[in-house]
Amino acid sequence: MKKATAIISVDAIEPCLLFWTGLGFRVTVEVPHEDAIGFAMLNSGDIELMYQSRASIAADLEKSGAPQGLADELAGSTSTLFIEVENLDDVLDNIQDDAEVLVPRRRTFYGMDEVFVRAPCGTVVGFAARVEGAAAS
Repeated sequence: MKKATAIISVDAIEPCLLFWTGLGFRVTVEVPHEDAIGFAMLNSGDIELMYQSRASIAADLEKSGAPQGLADELAGSTSTLFIEVENLDDVLDNIQDDAEVLVPRRRTFYGMDEVFVRAPCGTVVGFAARVEGAAAS
């Protein structure tokens, strides 16, 4: 195995792009679906994110002959991203009011200064910076 990248299903991709590009990500792939974006890939350094709209997932699976109900199962799956950053203040300055804070900023027992937010497109993301002097786990 060489790499793992989550494909995150959302109703609309456009709010995701605004959120992530505001944090310095670049859109590297964008595929249309009907009158919107159906799939997008974003990169920042070694971090890669993929988003696909639920409508695009359903259309792709219908064409492929996948089992009935699989589109609903995939579209309903959830994930939480956890991204380690150098400086949490920089991230918080860049997301400003664009995200709903779910877990307020805190210091953890595992040596991180972190916050969990919900991006405008619904993705839950934890951003964390290692606290100076804390041992890496």
